Amino acid sequence: MSADANKSTTNGYEKPLPSEEQQRKINEVRRLLGLLSGRLSIYCSDASIARHLRAQNWNVKKATKMLKETLKWRAEYKPEEIRWDEIANEAETGKIYRSNYVDKYGRAVLVMRPSCQNTKSTKGQIRYLVYCMENAILNLPPHQEQMVWLIDFQGFNLSHISVKVVKPFLELKTQNKVKFVYSDDINTRRIMEDLFDMDQLESAFGGNDRVGFNINKYAERMREDDKKMPSFWAMETTPSEASQPSLTMATSSDSPNLNSDSDTSDHEKNDTSSQRGMETEAVSSDEKGLTIDGSKNIVGEVH
Repeated sequence: MSADANKSTTNGYEKPLPSEEQQRKINEVRRLLGLLSGRLSIYCSDASIARHLRAQNWNVKKATKMLKETLKWRAEYKPEEIRWDEIANEAETGKIYRSNYVDKYGRAVLVMRPSCQNTKSTKGQIRYLVYCMENAILNLPPHQEQMVWLIDFQGFNLSHISVKVVKPFLELKTQNKVKFVYSDDINTRRIMEDLFDMDQLESAFGGNDRVGFNINKYAERMREDDKKMPSFWAMETTPSEASQPSLTMATSSDSPNLNSDSDTSDHEKNDTSSQRGMETEAVSSDEKGLTIDGSKNIVGEVH
């Protein structure tokens, strides 16, 4: 693991293990996984393995189990094959989108606006969420393992979004790191200023950008990104050489129950719980927005 990679995973929020110890544990997980090929090999970069290790407090056995579950899910669900035209109807209101800027650490930024929920299908909502996180991963710079979530709670009530879908994002580990910010509070505004260029940040989060979400322009961006996806996952590389960041997804025994949705398969039930592999820092606003600042680990992971 390079020095740059080590630096990008902490961003001042945690004290990492010595790089030699990290690499030893990464190598041990890779050995336990055995020979991988194709997309699964690309997914298992040092950055991805390290993310799973951090999510399990650097416990090799637990991280390996989580990663095997992740690989099984990815092999079955094939999140990298989701394309814009399949989920475009979910995006029409801008309820979730990747911003056209990054934070000061170069991390992709995903914006969620629960009050803009426009569909009833849990299956479709989850599939769109997975698409957004995969897209954020695609746009992360080399050696960056994290993405940032901004959640705007203005006009929000529980009828706008399924609590079953959100529950995995509200684990105790994440709740303990939440900081509330208010767009009109000069003190908490500094939290946002430390993370973002305020001229790029949306006004809902205290920034100066009042342009807002434009579905037509966003659709153009996503279709261009879709063209990049095949080459992203077709890189010829061995597991030890893989360095692409990716979303930590791992199923959990206490995954939320989605049985009440008739159109939700077992795969979709695992999608939400699988968001648990990502270490997350959070800054949120009671009235205006919630910032979840986390490893991609996506999401993200969002944990």
